[in-house]
Amino acid sequence: MELDVLGLIGACSYALDCVEAELVYVTSKHAKRVAYMSVCMAQTMEIQDKSLQDLAICALLHDNALTQYIQEELQQGVKLLEGRAENIQVGIHCSMGEANIRELPFHENVENVILYHHENADGSGPFKKTWQEIPRFARIIHLCDILDGFCRVENFTTDTWERAKSFLARAKGTIVDEACVDAFLTAFPEEHFLTLGEADLEKRLWSKVPRIRQELTFNQIKAVADFFAKIVDYKSPFTSTHSLGVATDAEQLSRFMGFDEETSEKMYLAGALHDIGKVAVGNEILEKPDRLTADEYTVMKHHAAYTYDILSEVEDFEQLRDWAAFHHERLDGTGYPFGKTAAELDVQERMMACVDIYQALTESRPYKSGMPHEKACGILMEMADKGWLDREIVCQLEACFRKIY
Repeated sequence: MELDVLGLIGACSYALDCVEAELVYVTSKHAKRVAYMSVCMAQTMEIQDKSLQDLAICALLHDNALTQYIQEELQQGVKLLEGRAENIQVGIHCSMGEANIRELPFHENVENVILYHHENADGSGPFKKTWQEIPRFARIIHLCDILDGFCRVENFTTDTWERAKSFLARAKGTIVDEACVDAFLTAFPEEHFLTLGEADLEKRLWSKVPRIRQELTFNQIKAVADFFAKIVDYKSPFTSTHSLGVATDAEQLSRFMGFDEETSEKMYLAGALHDIGKVAVGNEILEKPDRLTADEYTVMKHHAAYTYDILSEVEDFEQLRDWAAFHHERLDGTGYPFGKTAAELDVQERMMACVDIYQALTESRPYKSGMPHEKACGILMEMADKGWLDREIVCQLEACFRKIY
């Protein structure tokens, strides 16, 4: 299957920005700004083509495990102070992030780039590596990451520029190596630096990075899908395995119903991505134990539209986008976000709706135990009787998972 991996990673970085903004109050567009600065620096260092795409992906994902680490700490009682987690051990989230990207389909070897992206040039970072021991990509990302964190603004002004120059002068040779500081100042004279807060930053990033499509095996597709699912599911412990569960069930049902290998693989990917829009919904709604108010339910329903919008940024992804985003549509037109009717919903979109509900009913969550297979299928059949779900697919799902459960 051929995939626009960079486009998918860009969507993932949006998800990370949303979650980080909620959990640690990281400035918006942090990942994309770090990626843009890294790419501009790299171009002055004659990094091009596939290598440039690999760097962009690493920069977009440099903090991919930060929310994973914070959620695990929160579950152990670590408190947040002024929007920052107390006692964050930087090396741990770097190690987690390195492990998370290990199976992603890079063109070249990016080993230790995420692991060492918080290392200082003088060896004072978490792993005590000096700049000579750190991959060049990690050194580039480190400078851009800490500089964006130091500036901590969305509007870049002349004052921001002066503070940034002063910071780099003090950090040169200690926190960041001299070659990277020189490359940054070459890439970013004041006029260019002041554009870092402009609305078209993302568009400019994509114009600089080659969008090289990749032919992937199912194991590689699964690695990408699982990576996305973990980002979504780590947002809330209430749904900590939901996306991966939907992905697995969607693929199994597809194979059971006789669809070909590629279609079944696509169903796995769509299932993993179906709730990516939930990253834009606050945990106070996602984790509310009581019935949602009308206003809260309206906000919750927006997540499917957010999924549609996020995945629309991926090239040639319309089919999978729709399979993922239409999982709350109903055959009678009463679903959301678009009120699609039976005539507008294909078989895979109908399957995803059934699988999403089935997985939600049968999985255990902190506030409930998972429902037995027979009871869950009974509820799905009641929904089919109301004209919401496809009866034939519900019957197929019942037979498919009866053998498993």
